[in-house]
Amino acid sequence: MGQKKLVRFAELKTFEQVLQFPENMAGNWHNHFQNDRPITLELACGKGEYAVGLARLHPQRNFIGVDIKGNRLWVGAGIARRDALTNVAFLRTQIDRIAEYFSLGEVEEIWITFPDPQLRWSKLKKRLTHPKFLRLYQQFLKPGGCVHLKTDSPDLYQFTKEVISLYKLEVLQDTDDLYAQPDRSAELNIKTHYESLDIAGSNRIHHLCFRLTEGLQNQAQDLLLKEKCRPDAVAD
Repeated sequence: MGQKKLVRFAELKTFEQVLQFPENMAGNWHNHFQNDRPITLELACGKGEYAVGLARLHPQRNFIGVDIKGNRLWVGAGIARRDALTNVAFLRTQIDRIAEYFSLGEVEEIWITFPDPQLRWSKLKKRLTHPKFLRLYQQFLKPGGCVHLKTDSPDLYQFTKEVISLYKLEVLQDTDDLYAQPDRSAELNIKTHYESLDIAGSNRIHHLCFRLTEGLQNQAQDLLLKEKCRPDAVAD
């Protein structure tokens, strides 16, 4: 590990905004924030630009950026510390353990911003909008709470639309070219480092906002989803 990362990991331990693999947090985030305001998560937050940006826009709400990469969290946590943003925190853990840290109804909204699209078919279940993950979110997301996906990957966008259709989730917003929409909200104008890289080379940003439903419990559909996403699958 490089010297720069070692320094950052050491500093991270001193940041009050960062909780690394904490215990007994489910149902207790109000103690960390010292209030009972609504909580929004940014999953796979990277450098935390979205969590910080949302915290600036909504000082009466609480925001938590979640990622496993401490070196990246150091950036967002450092900004929050510098600017005395008390309504934003960072949780260092794996996303597949996320349900361990929150109780039923403790989270009101989820943002998934420019995650790794996991393009290989063999990594289908690693996509953060796969039903495997959506079922985890359903364990702590408030009834009626929404999930946002913002991505430059047309593959992840279309995959998520397939999930929404197959499991009969409720679509609130569906935009395949976000910045072509003149009436987009301030939340959607926040840009991250990874967005600026335009890794997908699509030159457009996709946004979906949807609610989870009981249809997710139909795990028999998982096999059908897998078959529909096969590289050699023929569209209907």
